[in-house]
Amino acid sequence: QVQLVESGGGLVQAGGSLRLSCTASGRTFSSYAMAWFRQAPGKERAFVAAINWSSGSTAYADSVKGRFTISRDNAKSTIYLQMNSLKPEDTGVYYCAARLYSTSYYHFQYAHWGQGTQVTVSS
Repeated sequence: QVQLVESGGGLVQAGGSLRLSCTASGRTFSSYAMAWFRQAPGKERAFVAAINWSSGSTAYADSVKGRFTISRDNAKSTIYLQMNSLKPEDTGVYYCAARLYSTSYYHFQYAHWGQGTQVTVSS
């Protein structure tokens, strides 16, 4: 059974940085794509970034390009989301997700989810 556990959320001032982690277990993830989504109060879950576990290819939402970086550590079965130059509109619950093979921008195409970690950016 796939398990995804996020950590690293918190409260930060605008312009600050946070690094989120997602540790995966229960599978060999070399055939998986991993992603971060976020959900603000009253809004739909939105794509943030994704990475293909084997190739390392990445994709980003336009709103975070140049500020966020997704990466992976194969030995630790962990992916990261380094978030810099944070803005109040980055506030939300951040979820780690996994699906087989290719990355996707659509949350409904991901079969496995973590419990989420809260990120709050104050102005």
